[in-house]
Amino acid sequence: MNISAQRQRNIQLVFLLSAAALIAKVAHLQLFDDSFRKRADATTIDKLTVYPPRGLVYDRHDRLIINNEAMYDLMVTYNQVDLKSMNILKFCRLLGITEEEFYLRLKKDWRSGKYSRSVPFVFDKKLSIEKYALLQESLYEFPGFFVQVRNIRGYPYHAGAHVLGYINEVDPRDIERSNGEYESGDYIGAAGLESEYEAYLRGVKGHTSLLKDNLGRIVGKYMNGAYDVPAIPGHDLTSSIDIDLQTYGERLMQNKTGSIVAIEPKTGQILCMISAPTYDPNLLAMTQGRGAIFSQLLTDSLKPFFDRTVMAKYPPGSIFKTVVSLVGLQEGTLSPGHGVSCNGGYFYAGRLYKCHHHSHVGNVVDAIAYSCNTYYFNEFRNVVDKFGFSNPHKGLDIFADYCNQLGLGVQLGIDYPNENKGNIPDAKYYDKIYKKELGGWRSPTIMSVGIGQGEIQLTTLQMANLAACIANKGYWYSPHLAKEFRDRTPIPDRFYKKHVVRIDSQYFNMVQEGMAECVNRGTARVAQVPGIQVCGKTGTSQNPHGEDHSVFFAFAPKVNPKIAIAVYVENAGWGASYAAPIAGLMIEKLLNDTISAARLPLEERMINANLISRYKKPTPVQVQVKPRSGQEPPDPNDIPSDVPDKSPVLGATTGENGRRKR
Repeated sequence: MNISAQRQRNIQLVFLLSAAALIAKVAHLQLFDDSFRKRADATTIDKLTVYPPRGLVYDRHDRLIINNEAMYDLMVTYNQVDLKSMNILKFCRLLGITEEEFYLRLKKDWRSGKYSRSVPFVFDKKLSIEKYALLQESLYEFPGFFVQVRNIRGYPYHAGAHVLGYINEVDPRDIERSNGEYESGDYIGAAGLESEYEAYLRGVKGHTSLLKDNLGRIVGKYMNGAYDVPAIPGHDLTSSIDIDLQTYGERLMQNKTGSIVAIEPKTGQILCMISAPTYDPNLLAMTQGRGAIFSQLLTDSLKPFFDRTVMAKYPPGSIFKTVVSLVGLQEGTLSPGHGVSCNGGYFYAGRLYKCHHHSHVGNVVDAIAYSCNTYYFNEFRNVVDKFGFSNPHKGLDIFADYCNQLGLGVQLGIDYPNENKGNIPDAKYYDKIYKKELGGWRSPTIMSVGIGQGEIQLTTLQMANLAACIANKGYWYSPHLAKEFRDRTPIPDRFYKKHVVRIDSQYFNMVQEGMAECVNRGTARVAQVPGIQVCGKTGTSQNPHGEDHSVFFAFAPKVNPKIAIAVYVENAGWGASYAAPIAGLMIEKLLNDTISAARLPLEERMINANLISRYKKPTPVQVQVKPRSGQEPPDPNDIPSDVPDKSPVLGATTGENGRRKR
């Protein structure tokens, strides 16, 4: 082969290899590499997020209590805005902003990675319907700008702010924790039911692709929507709340500080949860001006954001005597027929721990009905000293265990954020306070616990759940706000678990009878409801910072109970002054759907009472009781009675309404 032929073949080979390389590259670009297509699409297609409507929320009677209302966000894609040809003055006039504000909103930190010149971002959020309508007519004049429809929450009944909750725009921490679920500008449930069931209510985002012309204007859907992904709406929830009862309770608690919780005993479903003071939930809808309102509520001295139903810890007062009765009866330290002669108080070590004037206490039913402090100082000490005066630890721990079984001192597992477990002191608790080397502690040191004072602290939710447990004669279900999802999605299994207390039902019968007689002839007569046997117990909780707190818990009717309720009114005095009548009215409202004519003056008095005006600053709702040193029993002046009696005078006769004559 000559040199010329060899050179020709080499040239041909080079051309063949080059052609093969070019063909391979073209094939790669056409068949495998879609980067150029994506670049082309990016300049001709806008991929917009479609936000799903949040799930609606209904009350137990299918009344809509949280709905969705349209809101409009003005979006902008920076690369598509032509500042030279755009009529900026007209645009600013339509939005009601200055030209300086226009440029400030358009300017972003492009290097941060949070914003992109080719990705839409919010220019103006929460446009009013009027501003949206005005802008929509001229929007075609402003390439790069478009309106995105969002849904915000509305509250038709203007009630239930704490229990229903509200939504917020996500912050960087929400985005980081969500593993890609949330992006900047998304909304998230931030409190109440909105927060607890966020995963169910939020739905699933979709997206749509819009085709743009060479000027960046949207001309229609890309491929007629073939690549669109529809948003999936959130699950609609039927809550256990009775919105009429909730609204009525908030009326009764206006101008007061405290809380109400009502439960359906047989299911654990919560009928109402009221924390006072409260506010109109529509104030925190995602509209213009929300930030200022939020700040105002946050700095209010009455702390309307503080949910007193589950977060505040209170001494329960004399309603706790029902627990002492149950434990004493079960442990055999209390005989059902045991009576006591109360001569105005309980005497120990030469000191008097006062009680109020009442009829003779012949048995445990009388003791509950008349709320005898003397009886329960003695009976609590009997439980603690069951294994000897010098060995109170075992007796107290047994007592604390029964309390835990009854749902006290533990979290109940409600489907609601920020639940506090309260405090049921045990032997270890007191060992830390009363050091052994300094004498330790004995039953007289802590006997104020027997009347619901001292270091014991409960939430209003726990008090209502205790009433439900007594109504059920020894069992309870975790209180919950979700009744069912309307698409049959199951609610959490834990709400169907029965918590059984290891106390015989016969003893619950005795306590029920005592609570019935407390309403019929004892300290809670003001809670009577015509035609309905209410079983209840008053309490007056010590408040070292001012007026005592008014406490009451109850269930009704006695047979086949439909409601268990706890009412706690701060700085309101005796249990029969405010808590008991408010509870009685709530029971009547639920069971009879109306208030009888004879009780309308009582209703009016409760609604119009302004207890907040009694003090300039709110008293602490988390009452901290300073432990006493040594083994000395509590001072008698620290122990309130259940009736209007603050006099240390003994042997005085009783006047009208149980007041002592001096």
